[in-house]
Amino acid sequence: MNGFYNISKPAGMSSAAVVAVLRRLTGDKRVGHAGTLDPDAAGVLPIMTGKATRLFDFLADKEKEYIAVCAFGASTDTQDAGGQVTETGDDYPDRERLERAAAQLTGEIRQVPSMYSAIKLQGQPLYARARRGEQVEAPVRTVHIEAIRLLRDMPDHGVEIHVKCGRGTYIRTLCHDLGRLCGCPAHMRSLVRTRSGPFTLENALSLEEAREMSAAGRLKEKMLPPDFPLNHLPRLDVPAAYRKRVMNGAALPAGSWAEPAGEEGRICRIYMEDVFWGLVYRQGQELIWRAQIAPEDEA
Repeated sequence: MNGFYNISKPAGMSSAAVVAVLRRLTGDKRVGHAGTLDPDAAGVLPIMTGKATRLFDFLADKEKEYIAVCAFGASTDTQDAGGQVTETGDDYPDRERLERAAAQLTGEIRQVPSMYSAIKLQGQPLYARARRGEQVEAPVRTVHIEAIRLLRDMPDHGVEIHVKCGRGTYIRTLCHDLGRLCGCPAHMRSLVRTRSGPFTLENALSLEEAREMSAAGRLKEKMLPPDFPLNHLPRLDVPAAYRKRVMNGAALPAGSWAEPAGEEGRICRIYMEDVFWGLVYRQGQELIWRAQIAPEDEA
């Protein structure tokens, strides 16, 4: 089965563990997740199955949304509630100070994630180096924050925030930086991802619901088609005359029907008789396959 499942990951479970559950439920070894969530975080985790795993690099996941609780009064080495306290303070910010800090962290910003992050340095994740006691600096990253909205005050000097951002943003680092700019140490107390590209929390399937539907033989009803997260790419409809070429994965001549492909190298969706067949890119006067996803009844 080639497609996607929009899973609501529970807090306290790794993304890899969710993949393992879906492997058992679908009976397919070709299962992966599109965008890791930390174990303590919850929310949207897109799961790829079958040949849809070939589409990972092309997904519309650049825009993400989160709801987090930023807790003031202490910062930690992991920048979240699971770490060791590194600094404390009680100059808790008011709304005005928070708004000013949030404005400074909007747009293109530079982040220095915690050493206990999954960022790789020389092929090894930083958290593995940190646990061995190695002293290395986390690389500075440039990320895009579209908006930070303050939602409500929470107990114990917490503030619930809504963040709309681009790929690669660390929300716990954002909370840490909010504290730094406000002059009061802070860390991320909790995190829920509410959107990843076209996948939203409102339409996500809990693992318990997935297990129940699998037991009833109905899990496939919740599978999204492989082109679901690809609508940001141009669509090309191949004339039926090229059916044999399409089925064999051969290069296609870029006739007038391929004009939406635009400039050289642009990735496009390929359809034949309104059925999705995969992705191609333009190379001169030909369209070359980048990822072929033959329909199940044609495979």
